[in-house]
Amino acid sequence: MKKIAFIITLFVFAISYSQKKKDIYLFTSFREPATAGLYLAYSEDGYNWKGLEGSFLKPEIGASKIMRDPSIVRGGDNTYHMVWTTDWKGGNGFGYASSKDLIHWSKQEYIPVMKNEPEVVNVWAPEIFYDDVKKEYIIIWASTIPFRFEKGIEEEKNNHRMYYVTTKDFKTFSEAKLYYDPGFSVIDCVIVKKGKKDYVLVLKDNTRPMRKIEVAFGKSPLGPFSKRSEPLTEYLSEGPTVVKVAEKWLLYYDNYGSKNYKALSTSDFVHFEDVSSKISLPEGHKHGTITTISEEVLKGLVEKK
Repeated sequence: MKKIAFIITLFVFAISYSQKKKDIYLFTSFREPATAGLYLAYSEDGYNWKGLEGSFLKPEIGASKIMRDPSIVRGGDNTYHMVWTTDWKGGNGFGYASSKDLIHWSKQEYIPVMKNEPEVVNVWAPEIFYDDVKKEYIIIWASTIPFRFEKGIEEEKNNHRMYYVTTKDFKTFSEAKLYYDPGFSVIDCVIVKKGKKDYVLVLKDNTRPMRKIEVAFGKSPLGPFSKRSEPLTEYLSEGPTVVKVAEKWLLYYDNYGSKNYKALSTSDFVHFEDVSSKISLPEGHKHGTITTISEEVLKGLVEKK
């Protein structure tokens, strides 16, 4: 009986410990006109989000000194690495900073990833993906280089393609290369690891008649990506981000045409269910990305305010 009681006690302790150490979902955001910096919201269930008041990092770099599209990932070093758009137009790079607790940040750096291009219109919405196989970070973003690609239906200065660099330490970066060219203007891409060798690229078709979100599939985080889906969202939607909650993936997106936020649920990225009625976000929330934090980190963020 004593042995059974001991085993039960260990089991209860293990459950209690796991509950105490559960991860919290964290959603990065910004506010227009994007000069205030980083805003954060948190959730215990991945559906209902509570805003943390005020800015947690004010932008200091880039000609415009703005922070749009903050993308954050917790890397293999248990450090949060963040990149963001520093200029709406102009500039040849993006912002970068890191933190252990999302309160104390490293010095902000400007990473001129397109410095070798004689003319680049923009560097938009950099997105970080941590490749746990190669133990490196992949950063993708959208840029327009006039007359580089077939014009199509977009103006030369609005004909975006996706580019990327890789890094292991955010000190040295690979040369910028073309990441994704679907044959039309594309922005706001997000890499999702669906399985051991299955990856999904969530993207925005940014051509004027479309401006909707789609997905494509590949066997590597660097592509190639094929079998592009039909549009998943309505006209004038952007800024997708994806988080796994239980056995489902939630694809959040900024439905900016209707000035609201929406979400789709899927288990395979083929069949989707609109779960927008089940989500809630802070007023003014603009698109960023979702990662996880510990309860200890959340406690620090709450107490800071």
